[in-house]
Amino acid sequence: MVRKTRKRGKGSWGYHLLINAAKCDHEAIRSSDKIKAFTKELVKRIDMKAFGAPRVVHFGDEHTGGYSLVQLIETSCITGHFVEETDDVYIDIFSCKTFDPKIAVAVFREFFSPVKVQTTFLKRQAHL
Repeated sequence: MVRKTRKRGKGSWGYHLLINAAKCDHEAIRSSDKIKAFTKELVKRIDMKAFGAPRVVHFGDEHTGGYSLVQLIETSCITGHFVEETDDVYIDIFSCKTFDPKIAVAVFREFFSPVKVQTTFLKRQAHL
């Protein structure tokens, strides 16, 4: 059986924003309600469509403990980990639909008030 693949031309298959944030709001990153509210607002503001509710689960030991987030979106997913020991947060947004990374970072800042934010925005393409 020959598998046909759909060509997308020279453009990117997907867009991937990585957010590394230091010293976020101590109380906000410890609140599942705040993390869920952030996720819903982020999905809305970057014009995505959520697939189900965000899954926000607390687990880990004293060094890695905190909430982890998974939100499926119609075009891929949003994930994150909120590190209670350091008040740092790591967010990944991946989508084959374009989105504005500046808006995503602005929403993140509004909810978690980080002291420092580092971002990386990648255009993903497997056709090497």
